[in-house]
Amino acid sequence: MPVADTRTVPTTEEMEAFGRELGRLLRAGDLVVLSGPLGAGKTTLTRGIGEAMNVRGPVTSPTFVLARTHPSLNGGTPLVHVDAYRLGSALELDDLDIDFAGSVVVVEWGSGMLDGVAESWLDVAIDRPTGAGDAEESDADEDAPEEPRTVTVTPHGPRWV
Repeated sequence: MPVADTRTVPTTEEMEAFGRELGRLLRAGDLVVLSGPLGAGKTTLTRGIGEAMNVRGPVTSPTFVLARTHPSLNGGTPLVHVDAYRLGSALELDDLDIDFAGSVVVVEWGSGMLDGVAESWLDVAIDRPTGAGDAEESDADEDAPEEPRTVTVTPHGPRWV
């Protein structure tokens, strides 16, 4: 997946599977920036990344703690999961003192806040139909039908060339 990739992801389970696929490619120093509306599946994707990296979980939305570190269960690279939704600027993100070099860092809502943090990163944009929800990521009714998402991965920098 080092080249741009767009795919349709029809279910929550397949979003986690896509996260596992992505997680197997990641290593210390990698940055993944997730964008998409509420309920798009950003946390679900991150849960799959965490599973692939074999980190301590559960991987849940860090909305109220802003950042959560998930250490590896086998001595590997930790996962740092950040929710930048409530941050007002890149300076506030910098105040979190994240180990970008020694971790895989996944930032929800981080578009425009990470300039200069890394020379390489992956932008992952998740689009969902208007009105669709993700029961794993929101308070949506668990019986609500799942709607397919369109996920576009755009690599930036020499790591992904």
